[in-house]
Amino acid sequence: MIKMTTIGSSSIDLVVTAAKRPNQGETIIGESFKTVPGGKGANQAVAAARLGADVKMIGCVGADEFGEKIVNNFTANGVDTTNVERVTHTETGTAHITLAEGDNSIIVVKGANDYVTPDLVEKALNIILASDIVLIQQEIPEETVEYVAELCFANDVPLLLNPAPARPISKNVIERAAYLTPNETEAAILFKDKDITEVLKEFPNKLLVTEGKNGVRYYDGERERLIPAYSVEAVDTTGAGDTFNAAFAVAVAEGKSVEDSIRFANRAASLSVTKFGAQGGMPTREEVEGSL
Repeated sequence: MIKMTTIGSSSIDLVVTAAKRPNQGETIIGESFKTVPGGKGANQAVAAARLGADVKMIGCVGADEFGEKIVNNFTANGVDTTNVERVTHTETGTAHITLAEGDNSIIVVKGANDYVTPDLVEKALNIILASDIVLIQQEIPEETVEYVAELCFANDVPLLLNPAPARPISKNVIERAAYLTPNETEAAILFKDKDITEVLKEFPNKLLVTEGKNGVRYYDGERERLIPAYSVEAVDTTGAGDTFNAAFAVAVAEGKSVEDSIRFANRAASLSVTKFGAQGGMPTREEVEGSL
């Protein structure tokens, strides 16, 4: 069993389902409303645990009902919460999600996730150094991402950086990460005014550009590859990217090739969208392997 540390956000998703998105100034009638655990860091931690990894989470929640729900959900999914801190001076983070027209729109309120600081990470140094791979995202402070990139690089611990939500990243952080997994929009922000084909060549077997239902594009050292996604009937696409990142990290840490790791992750992500909620459809290891 591989050891994984996930450093990132934990939140509660407030999910509205509707036939369409309202236009500016328009009010429409929705179909349903639910609250479910989410946050990119938490989603990736839960997805990896379901796929058989020994997962430890580093993050923050508020000392409120949402925070309690998140911690209980981690425990139920086998994620170690020793390094999930309760902060009393702000609320648990939330994500306000609209499901409509076969896709999602999300507004994130970071709340306690702003307190996932380098000092918090430093408290879990021994855990990080013992990890086979570390996952991090960008719903936490930029300085924390930079600190973790340096820490992992200096200690030969592979770091997978999922640069979402999109924001510019220093060249130093990009070079320190072992794997970088932007979607097309995020890649355009990271590598502004650059041809993506040339950028892929610059980072062979490291830069993986996820293209939704089309698959994942990367450069294998000899040629550009597009590993296709699996076609399914989507119910809720929220969390598909997080499932992909977790599954890829699990597979590559186990020693699978980049190509095989992408195929494994694509299958896990495709299964995740067939049920409601960011975590609701995240598959087990048996489900992924049984459907490959």
